[in-house]
Amino acid sequence: MNFAMRPRFTAASLNAFMICALCSPTMLRAQSATPTRAVPARFREVVDETGRTVRVPQPVLRIVSLAPSLTETIYALGIQDRLAGDTDFCDYPPDALKKPKVGGGLNPSLEEIVALHPDLVLAAKAFNRLDTVLALQTLHIPAYATDPHTVDQIVSSTRHLADILGVPDAGASLTADLEHRLADLQERLAKSAPRRVLFVVWDEPLISIGKDTFIADALRHAGATSIVDSTQGWPQISLEEVVRQQPEFLVFATAHSSGGSVDLEALASRPGWRGLEAVRNRRFAVISEAVNRPAPRIVSAIEDLARQLHPEAFEPPANTSVTWANQSRQAVSEACSCAL
Repeated sequence: MNFAMRPRFTAASLNAFMICALCSPTMLRAQSATPTRAVPARFREVVDETGRTVRVPQPVLRIVSLAPSLTETIYALGIQDRLAGDTDFCDYPPDALKKPKVGGGLNPSLEEIVALHPDLVLAAKAFNRLDTVLALQTLHIPAYATDPHTVDQIVSSTRHLADILGVPDAGASLTADLEHRLADLQERLAKSAPRRVLFVVWDEPLISIGKDTFIADALRHAGATSIVDSTQGWPQISLEEVVRQQPEFLVFATAHSSGGSVDLEALASRPGWRGLEAVRNRRFAVISEAVNRPAPRIVSAIEDLARQLHPEAFEPPANTSVTWANQSRQAVSEACSCAL
């Protein structure tokens, strides 16, 4: 099992790192210190979304999250008081910024994680490295990894995570709401033809999304289809090919990995981009960065995108009271005619 698209340490370098880490005075103190939490009396064996068997202490009272999507999910489930720490990239909701940090997703500090005495560490296959999970396993810290590839899998992953964390009712309530909103959206869009769009991850070089990503599936739920037909996760594409295909809309998230956003007006003035009708006609859809994270909030981003691409599907129905009044007047008129 490999965690996708992440560089891996060699076995030798990992072993060397572990030896140094385990022998450091700080690490030895962390391991020998009396835990601040009660030792769990029992365990539960589960299989995570990468196929690994994980022994999860029961109950799970202290959690370290290694991905922004998992931090968001913990808050959505209402158990943020159990979140002992997260990464430097966990910025939503704002309260997550106040949690103790363990470093980045690719290189979290094992020393910081150990010092937080977690019952369980949550990882994401697309954001973290397998080496990190294996290192935690060596330290006898259980790590559960998620790996959703579609919107439906994001919902089911949320439900499974809630069950593992001991809050199945919260998970059932949250996912039922998400499923209801998605079903309502599909009903609204049933008569609308999908919009052909280009989702712009980065504009120079031009990077978009592959057809098998959860973002591509989010577009489909919003009544859109990507013009990029690639099995790569984050393909680099030529602007000439985009001009040839002429997408109806360009879709942007509000933030990129560098922390900035595309200046749409400046983009419209750049050579090549002016060849797109969507650019000349300012057919841009800008949505929340939540679309980039496989967490419950992605449904809000899907709804927002659907409203921008298909405003006609969200127009209020005709004033039925006026229609009923007209029908009533017509019925009275017909009754009078018959009486005469």
